[in-house]
Amino acid sequence: MERFWLVLAIVVFFLLCLSGMWLGWRRKSRSQSAVVPPFPAIPEEPGEVLLESTGIYLSTTTAGNWQDRVVTRGAGLRTGAVWRLHPGGVAVERGGAPDFWIPRATVTGARRDSRIAGKVMGTDALLVLTWRLGDVELDTGFRGDDLDDYPQWITELSVHDIKGGAQ
Repeated sequence: MERFWLVLAIVVFFLLCLSGMWLGWRRKSRSQSAVVPPFPAIPEEPGEVLLESTGIYLSTTTAGNWQDRVVTRGAGLRTGAVWRLHPGGVAVERGGAPDFWIPRATVTGARRDSRIAGKVMGTDALLVLTWRLGDVELDTGFRGDDLDDYPQWITELSVHDIKGGAQ
């Protein structure tokens, strides 16, 4: 009978931990929804595809704070993804989570990095786009299937910065 109560206590403790994590995620989502505006939808006619990469959407964080994951509106879900660069922006198409659009005019930087919430690598194997959404600056991380695509992404998005506006 002692073993039964011990197992029951462990199961109850485990369930309390899970419910605490779930409640924390919901609380964070509610508080962020007041600060982070809704992510833009992909336009119906985004234009020609300039560059495309497949891989994993890792997360979106507040810029410069790689552990502050944005969880509101499905942004905190790690999913398989396809990133497509169009003249007007980047279409982030995620399997099983809401797709969104990063307008090219809002991109303030693109870089390789080794960490973002949910993933830490030993090398710079992540592609991170820094962009503005309303008054908030965000970092969106992607782990591509082909790391050789990263220089093209960085170059394409840097050309935008040099020209100083949308193409």
